[in-house]
Amino acid sequence: MQATRQDTINKLRKDILLWEGFKPPALDALGSFGLGSIEGAFPNGVFPVGAIHEMLCPTPEHLAASTGFMAGVVSALASKGGVCLWISRYHRLFPPSLMFFNMPPHHIIFVDVNREKDILWVMEEALKCEGLTAVIAELQTITFAQSRRLQLAVERSKVTGFILHNNPQKAGASTCVARWQVTSLSSEIEGGLPGIGFPRWQVELLKVRNGKPGNWTVSWDGNGFNIAEEEPDIIQLPGRKAG
Repeated sequence: MQATRQDTINKLRKDILLWEGFKPPALDALGSFGLGSIEGAFPNGVFPVGAIHEMLCPTPEHLAASTGFMAGVVSALASKGGVCLWISRYHRLFPPSLMFFNMPPHHIIFVDVNREKDILWVMEEALKCEGLTAVIAELQTITFAQSRRLQLAVERSKVTGFILHNNPQKAGASTCVARWQVTSLSSEIEGGLPGIGFPRWQVELLKVRNGKPGNWTVSWDGNGFNIAEEEPDIIQLPGRKAG
């Protein structure tokens, strides 16, 4: 009886996801981003593409961390070829640094504008272009209505959008499929070698539509993501020695 009840609940969940537009993933789509347990936080266990992701960046340090983590995700998106668009008012990114995340800088078109409202206009128009792989925009603020326009654009084109939100104090409700915050962590030195280790972040999935928010320690080794999985606590019983 218990198994039958759980099967019914699982079927209802799948039906609800289908009604909300989340289709079961293709077999070759599973694990395609190398994000391990993070992907399991999303519906059907697949990182959402053809959707808008919002990344909160309250400080320049958060912006740098978010850029690194996002570059690894975008490199997976563009692995089969494709061009990305990066829109901002201040061109602070050093493009050759993206090579470390397997993202060739010549696959990105940088668009610099003078006004905040122009960023939203350029992003919406770019998201309508099916020839693009991803569109990234650095924004100070965005309203629910503006986020809805962006979501309608990607629903037609299936382009993936990323918003680097540089003023999260004004972060309100939005239609973004996920809201992230990435914080830099000290790198770990391998085997006592000199120098610095690989980039490491605390990745928080603050909000995810129809999924499970979570918190992970993530590093990038130059080829892909490494997710630090939590080890279960070992309870030592009295009078017994661990063997």
